[in-house]
Amino acid sequence: MKYLFLALAIISEVIGSSFLNASQQFTKTIPAVVTVVAYLACFYFLSIALKFIPLGIAYAIWGGLGIVLTAIISVVVFKTKFDIPALIGILLIVAGVVVLNFFSKTNAH
Repeated sequence: MKYLFLALAIISEVIGSSFLNASQQFTKTIPAVVTVVAYLACFYFLSIALKFIPLGIAYAIWGGLGIVLTAIISVVVFKTKFDIPALIGILLIVAGVVVLNFFSKTNAH
């Protein structure tokens, strides 16, 4: 259940980030409202997840997966082009999350 709340936080964050771009600096009302509601939901669900998951682990997963999913949406929806250094950077973020979760004993969960 704890990872369900983290997943909801990640999904809400990705929705918020995507609609933030669509809001065009908060000049479009509906995307701006969706952005605010999504970020409120994101931090609410993240706060619940933090009751059960150590901060370092939760934040690494939330941040890492949020970046990757937002990048995918950016390519698919907004037609953003990524160069090789950007792709390498995203892969390094994913690798960091994997190392932290599967190999680190610092924040056992």
